[in-house]
Amino acid sequence: MDIKDIQNLIRFVAKAGVSEVKYKNKDFEILIKTPLGGEPVSYVSQPVAYQAPVAAPQAVASAPAPSSAPEAASADDSKFITIKSPMIGTFYRKPSPDKDVFVNVGDSITSDKVVCVIEAMKLFNQIEAEVSGKIVKILVDDATPVEYDQPLFLVDPS
Repeated sequence: MDIKDIQNLIRFVAKAGVSEVKYKNKDFEILIKTPLGGEPVSYVSQPVAYQAPVAAPQAVASAPAPSSAPEAASADDSKFITIKSPMIGTFYRKPSPDKDVFVNVGDSITSDKVVCVIEAMKLFNQIEAEVSGKIVKILVDDATPVEYDQPLFLVDPS
């Protein structure tokens, strides 16, 4: 069973309104439990404003400068490969709070290197790079919600 099959199974369980589903074959077993036993659950993503610390008025004055910097950087970003989120969930840079991060900026990676974990419905999914190169930029803060196909990392393939 690959990640797309698991994602489809999670969507099916969510739509079916059941509280628990167990799927098992000779090589694989998965147990999916939904909160509140089939009652509709609404997920609210945090606005970007909550990710930035509230600062003195000087930070507000400097806020327009960073917004122009990504525009200039995006022209340079075209030579990089983007690792995107394969699912909706919560992005984590570490396997657990007491462990080191999977990758840092400047680290060399191979296509089978785990770069992060995305939690979806209490399942922690290890995300592999699927490209080789060097991590140039980490685009998501630790423990923040991510959307499907959202850019997570920039990788320099050279």
